[in-house]
Amino acid sequence: MTLSASTNTTANTALRYLSQNSAASASSLAKLSSGSRIVKASDDAASLAIGTKIKSDVTALKQAQVNASQASSVLQVADGALSQTTDILMRMKALSVQAQSGSVSENERGFLDKEFQALIEQIDSIADQTKFNGEVLLDGAYDQSFQVGVASTDTIDVALDDATATGLGVNALDLTGTDGTNAAAASTAIDAAIATINEQRADVGASISRFEFASANVANTIENLDAARSVLMDVDMAAEMSNFSSKQVMLQASVAMLAQANQQPQQLLRLLN
Repeated sequence: MTLSASTNTTANTALRYLSQNSAASASSLAKLSSGSRIVKASDDAASLAIGTKIKSDVTALKQAQVNASQASSVLQVADGALSQTTDILMRMKALSVQAQSGSVSENERGFLDKEFQALIEQIDSIADQTKFNGEVLLDGAYDQSFQVGVASTDTIDVALDDATATGLGVNALDLTGTDGTNAAAASTAIDAAIATINEQRADVGASISRFEFASANVANTIENLDAARSVLMDVDMAAEMSNFSSKQVMLQASVAMLAQANQQPQQLLRLLN
């Protein structure tokens, strides 16, 4: 190599390696500081695209898990109200059986009917007052879909049947009369209403079970996707720290060699003495 006082090729070479080692050290430091293996797209464009998509799916699934939990809450509110309605129907059944007894007079049947009619009104009151987020649940109009996955088709439909006195077929019953005829008819209708409520509660219970399994599956999916994203995106701290230490050594060596290279023109001046 020609020795020249005007062009220090050795220093330029050392400067180039210094810039490269400085950039590598800075990149390693950025990964260690951020905890991410991919600080910029050029680090790994393919993994960045996949990791970002997975992160988006995980975010959506976490909300889907909340949706499933809220759906379970809706159904539990409805089931609690249906349980109270069942208790009311059982009391009405007892009154109707009492009214059928020959030992009860027409006047006493009228007294029994007062409670009986009040209970019918309470069934409607429960149906009207059972709400979730302001929406009535037991009037037969509730029909909603809950998103429990990433895709728009990942939904579970919830439709709650009419649990009003009219819907149960007990709105027009009474226990009055000189004999137990009306009470007997009421008893038969109440048996049918209890069977209807039992069927409704079975449907609600099945839906709650489905949402619980859906929520568990979403939680498992989130865990696995997070693990996959971590492999793609998260930095291996031990390996990257080792790499950073190596780059630091190279950087220090480059600085030292650049200093040595900058001394060469000074040494050439001695030839002029």
